[in-house]
Amino acid sequence: MNCDVLLLTEVPEKVELPETTIHASVMRMAPRRHWAAVATQLPFSALPDPHGASAMAEIDGLTVCSSLLPWRSCGTAPPWTGVTTAEKTEAATTSIVSGAPHVWGGDWNHAMSGREWSGSKQGRRSILEAVDALGLQLPTAGSPHQIDGLLSIDHIAVPADWRVIETEHHPALAGGARISDHDAYVIEATK
Repeated sequence: MNCDVLLLTEVPEKVELPETTIHASVMRMAPRRHWAAVATQLPFSALPDPHGASAMAEIDGLTVCSSLLPWRSCGTAPPWTGVTTAEKTEAATTSIVSGAPHVWGGDWNHAMSGREWSGSKQGRRSILEAVDALGLQLPTAGSPHQIDGLLSIDHIAVPADWRVIETEHHPALAGGARISDHDAYVIEATK
């Protein structure tokens, strides 16, 4: 995909990308698997995780954050705070907004319109409010999900004043077989 920055979620401990540095979340979702990571070939500085299921770094003067947000059956163990999906999503997005990322993305587990299958309508509102509070735009809001007829739950938000040149959807296939339950999304944008 030839990307300057990759926002990764559910990241295996031993993932390797040629000539790329990976900064992963401190908290792990499972043994040998991080919640999120930021990967780049550019010089970067690691920043504190704004939330347990997020990783953040400064790259080329921009604060970049990758997050995995709550889904209906995620439970209430850390890093989740709250009882309902809406409460957990609001708590996570509040923490992320406090980190003030310029670019934010990952597996948000919420479509940004239409029927909600894995998140909640109030969780979606919390995410959209966070995107707005951060002064971002969400070019992936209308991107397709891997399941026909659904919209993506994986997103990338970039500054509202950037010009988005293209939004791409790459099915997670290798040799015709599905290798993930999430597809890849790429934004080409300029400042």
